[in-house]
Amino acid sequence: MVDVGTQGVGAVALEARDLTLGWGDGPSVVEGVDLAVLPGQITCLVGRSGMGKTTILHALAGLSVPRKGCVLLHGDDVTGKPGRVSYMLQKDLLLPNLTVIDNACLPLTLGGMRKAKAREKARPLLERFGLKDAEGKWPSQLSGGMRQRAAFLRTYLMGNDVVILDEPFSALDAITRADLRDWFRGEAADLGLSTLMITHDADEACMMADCVYVLGRLNVSAADESSPATVIGRVEPSRPQGASAAEFALTPQFLEAKVRVMEFLKGE
Repeated sequence: MVDVGTQGVGAVALEARDLTLGWGDGPSVVEGVDLAVLPGQITCLVGRSGMGKTTILHALAGLSVPRKGCVLLHGDDVTGKPGRVSYMLQKDLLLPNLTVIDNACLPLTLGGMRKAKAREKARPLLERFGLKDAEGKWPSQLSGGMRQRAAFLRTYLMGNDVVILDEPFSALDAITRADLRDWFRGEAADLGLSTLMITHDADEACMMADCVYVLGRLNVSAADESSPATVIGRVEPSRPQGASAAEFALTPQFLEAKVRVMEFLKGE
């Protein structure tokens, strides 16, 4: 196991302790996973496709019960308890028959809030999320970046200070992806969000994260992919104060962080 490095840093927003996960009676997909998301920080979990990243997110979101281990939210055991963190899937899943504001309001209306009151609560946030002129538009009228912004707003309106993101930028073009990365880092800091994001892209992980956990196979000599995965490395990119993701990507600090992540990935 990799030391999650939480000693001496104060409170932890979200923590996985010794998680072992699998489906049905099959073999374990991941085993002994330890990770911690610190308050106000963005943490990335990076690993190759099929390594079990989304399986871990399901457990952290309370959507599945681990075979072993627990999930802590601000120190409280929330293992197998959904709804305690905000979870945004890889696809935006906007409902085509609802306008942007009504899609964003879904967590509120599904929770019993009247539609008019939900819109009133969401409307002041539209400009902040880059949706000022999109309130009455349908999802089909939006660009990919605008759809993701609407999905981010819907996730924020779930009302939790811990947010889990499943490859939120993977479907976007390079320019939109770069813009949204910087936008999200700024908004997450301003809104006081603690974020765990998964990605298979080492560059994205190092550009976005305050801390990167690398997922790899326990049994590196296994001839097949049945060996469970676990956290095999932890990297803290040293980002210059105020640097955007694009600016950081041109620095020696970024290259150093990426090299360390890639060494873990190649050595798994």
